[in-house]
Amino acid sequence: MGSRYQRLLAEAGRFLAVGGVATIVALILFNLLVHGFNTGHQALLAGQPYLGYVIANTVGMVISYSGSRNWAFRDRPPTHPDGGRAAYVGINVATMTLPIACLWISRNVFHLADPVSDNVSANVIGLLLGLGARFYLFRTFVFRRPINLNDLYTPEDLPHSSAADPEGRGADSGPIGGLIQPTTDPSRSGRVPPSVP
Repeated sequence: MGSRYQRLLAEAGRFLAVGGVATIVALILFNLLVHGFNTGHQALLAGQPYLGYVIANTVGMVISYSGSRNWAFRDRPPTHPDGGRAAYVGINVATMTLPIACLWISRNVFHLADPVSDNVSANVIGLLLGLGARFYLFRTFVFRRPINLNDLYTPEDLPHSSAADPEGRGADSGPIGGLIQPTTDPSRSGRVPPSVP
């Protein structure tokens, strides 16, 4: 298994762990706001499930950003001046439409408004769709991996390698890290040596 594949699996595992914590918080908050944990219409947002979902997942998004920035993608420093916050929020808002669409279909097409149907549509089906989209988009646009020359070139292509430096002088020899060697052969310098009397 290659190191790139191992790195991808490690990032995916950390991302799922962070997402799991954020999801649990959002799930509890959503059910508290919309269903009041089965207390009926006494819930604060009983008639506004979409608003309840947005509020709950905004709290989850804050938790998710902190965990992703500091742990899940810790080897991928954001390249944006604001630490990737604007792109992160934009991606979350865009992908939040997936579970909201699932919730809308469940309520308006299938006419299901019970807690189980709401949670299956928004917090299972919609969540899985959004999770896959966010993982790809975060890695691509927010937490991009810094370019490493070793990923672009083979060791023989690099200036300090043994192929570019057959005499083994190393990267420090000569000006510009061994790329240009001082000329000691007068015939190669273009100058004629002075005549000796």
